[in-house]
Amino acid sequence: MLEIKHLKTLSVLAEQGNLVKTAETLFMTQSALSHQIKQLEDHYQLKLFERKSQPLRFTPAGKTLLQLAQVVLPGIQQAEVALKRLASGEQGRLKIGVECHTCFEWLLPLLRPFQAQWPNIDVDIVSRFSVDALLALRQGQLDLVITSDPIERADLDFHPLFSYEILLVLPPNHRLLQKAWIEPQDLVIETLICYPVEEEKLDIFSQFLRPNKLRPKATEYTDMTLMMLHRVESGHGVCALPKWLLDTQEEFKHLPRKRLGQNGLWSTLYAAIQSSQAATPYLNDFMDRIKLSRQ
Repeated sequence: MLEIKHLKTLSVLAEQGNLVKTAETLFMTQSALSHQIKQLEDHYQLKLFERKSQPLRFTPAGKTLLQLAQVVLPGIQQAEVALKRLASGEQGRLKIGVECHTCFEWLLPLLRPFQAQWPNIDVDIVSRFSVDALLALRQGQLDLVITSDPIERADLDFHPLFSYEILLVLPPNHRLLQKAWIEPQDLVIETLICYPVEEEKLDIFSQFLRPNKLRPKATEYTDMTLMMLHRVESGHGVCALPKWLLDTQEEFKHLPRKRLGQNGLWSTLYAAIQSSQAATPYLNDFMDRIKLSRQ
């Protein structure tokens, strides 16, 4: 008795909160919608929601079917996307979502040799998302996401790519040069120059300052690594950058660097893919190329 159309109806009903808007969204009459729901309730001899509540409140039986819809419908959507690709003759796609602001420095040079090995794979890189990158991955909008924030999900696999240390870059003759390493309280009177991303995605905030309930005196933002280092050189503040990135900046190698904490501040980048794509050869090849390039 339970059909895909019923799951779609319950999913839209949960989003819209009432029968009128649900019927409009599904291009149905309200009578046809009510009849469909009544058939389902009669079949299971259970009410699915309280009709007099605004918005509609699902009963335990309704919540059970709604949870099923939230699992089944995305899977069907992913399968339909895959079938459309096959029907159109598309041989492969690698759409990469990049959450790491500095990743382009090492990511872009990998694309040319990868394309030479896989000429029929359409490669694209996305750094700005209309939705969360991992959600876009789950929905099939992306094929691989480079992130430092793995989550526990049965439908996603996170493959560690490489770990790296983050160093604090100081202006010449800065007061902190005498210290063996930087402590969180050292930054409360400093201007911290950062990339314009959410603070929770910056390790110096999430792993170094926030655990100690501290903040810098001021925060400034710039998209460009070179501009960030130029501002530090000019004495406008300090910045925290990956050691591997600093090692590529020949023009600014004279700027002093200090460890953040006695043992250093470390981060790990991961490649996230859908679990169903774990055996895809070109995805695995691309992840292997990243690992080899960082050794």
